[in-house]
Order: sequence, then structure tokens, then C-alpha cells
Amino acid sequence: MTSISPETQSVSTDDLGSLVVQSWRGTTPDGNDVPYLLACSLGDGGNGPEGTAKAVEQLLLGAGLPLGEGLVDAAQRPSLPVSLLVVPGSAVLTVQHLKSQFVPPETWLEAVGELGFAYLIFATRPWPAGAEPGDAEALAAFTSNEDAMASAAHVVLPARSLRG
Repeated sequence: MTSISPETQSVSTDDLGSLVVQSWRGTTPDGNDVPYLLACSLGDGGNGPEGTAKAVEQLLLGAGLPLGEGLVDAAQRPSLPVSLLVVPGSAVLTVQHLKSQFVPPETWLEAVGELGFAYLIFATRPWPAGAEPGDAEALAAFTSNEDAMASAAHVVLPARSLRG
């Protein structure tokens, strides 16, 4: 579920289209287990896939996230308007005023609990037409596409929780 706060937005929500967040636990080339997040649009914004890509790019740049310029460590940039809230059984990704709630797999929640962060890939390129979000093969193809990854924001995002 994605929602936008009523505050004035620099990016039209119609242009962003439907946003999806997919989570999985993967292994890095050096053998580390990492919880990953992929956020992207379905490309169904008011101006089609190209307009959607431009709107996502504008959202990310407005949040201070560079595209294709390496990894941002959000712990080192506390004013960054990007956050991850993890509660039992679900999580919420916030980028500026855009909030997306999702239900990650238990293995992802365990990895976030162990490490205290997730690796966010927020792609400007829309999810492939005809591919179902959550399809493991489509996800692997998308995240191994060099052009898609080169135009994405990459963030190590600390996981926050509610404290009672």
C-alpha cells in the first residue's frame, strides 16, 4: 500500500503511477547475507513509462539521492528524507512524503533484525510490463540489468522500530 501525505508535492502522484516494494534476502559476491529492497513504479503513470521514469528520478533527486553514483549510507546522513520502519510482520519505506507499506518474508525480517539495516535499490526504470511483482525470476533479471541498476539510487538504510 502506497500513500502520499497531503503536503504539497514536487512530483505529481499521477506521474509516479503505482509503486511496488519487493523484499528478499540475498547473498553478496563476498558471501554476506543481506536484506534487500527494490522499489520501483509499474510504469503506469499518467504520462506512460517514460513519464513515470522521469517522475521517479525527480522524486529521488529531490530527496537528495544520487542516481547511479554509488552507495549512500543513510546512517551518515540523518537529514535524508528516506527511512525504513520495521514492525513485527511488516515494514514501511518512506521517501520524502511517499510511504509504502509492505509485508516482507520472515527471512528478510530476520536479516534486518540481525544487521539493523536493509539495502534499498530505488529504480527509476519501471518494472517490466507483463512481469508480476514478486516473481523471483523477473526480480533476478531486473536487479541484474546493468542499465536499470546504473540509473537507480542505492542506499544502506537503517531499520527503525517502534519502541514502547
